[in-house]
Amino acid sequence: MELIKTRSELRIYLNSARKKGSKIGFVPTMGALHPGHISLIERAKSENNIVVCSIFVNPTQFNNPADLERYPKTPEKDQKMLIEAGCDLLFLPNIDEMYPPGEIKAPVLDLGKLDQVMEGKHRPGHFQGVIQIVSRLFDVVEPDRSYFGQKDFQQLAVIREMVRKLGYPVQIVGCPIIREINGLAMSSRNVLLTPLERENAAGIYAILLEVKERSRTTSVKELLNFAGERLATIEGLICEYFEIADSSTLLSVNSINDVDSVIACVAVWMGKVRLIDNILLK
Repeated sequence: MELIKTRSELRIYLNSARKKGSKIGFVPTMGALHPGHISLIERAKSENNIVVCSIFVNPTQFNNPADLERYPKTPEKDQKMLIEAGCDLLFLPNIDEMYPPGEIKAPVLDLGKLDQVMEGKHRPGHFQGVIQIVSRLFDVVEPDRSYFGQKDFQQLAVIREMVRKLGYPVQIVGCPIIREINGLAMSSRNVLLTPLERENAAGIYAILLEVKERSRTTSVKELLNFAGERLATIEGLICEYFEIADSSTLLSVNSINDVDSVIACVAVWMGKVRLIDNILLK
């Protein structure tokens, strides 16, 4: 696996590959890799000639400095996992490489309501930070396809809208959520949970499954009440939001039958760790 730390060196490497007809798959990450990330690498390998993974903990998408400071970093383990997965190239820039001092800040991109609900409502500015870094990465990697996990469903919707509005010639591929044995959605933040918190957090997915089962015969209002009551019974958990929304617009729905595709999204605090998850209801 090649290890590259500068944008200029990365461009030279990938331009050479393109001249040989190589298709490039790209998996942007913030490190602290787990099997969910590796599933993206494996999917990218099956569909492209060269797979690029980036690791960069992007400060502009953290609206809580303590969360940025606490974000786990496991560089040696990450590189070992990528080598074992057959990743071709790791882009590992530092902060000045991605945000050179004195560089003009990118303008805010109008995303309509996509960045104002759920995560956007509770983490103001988060998605503009995501767009800022992903657009910079796309500018240098110029991938044919880029892979994102569906655990961050709203982020996936935002990236697709960014690509549409800015005209990037890249296919955005959403990949299934990978879960731990107990059902907890895999996340880099899971390593910050205590064993008891990790066990209790498995209840999030169990409740999502119950909501999906009940959604066939139960109103949205009753589903929201049910989910709230059940989440409140999990020791150490504080629910930030539970929403049932149109999976295209992410706007709340009053009835499952109002739209073609419906998703339930949840964000909670388990101790000091924030977790998100979702399930498609229809």
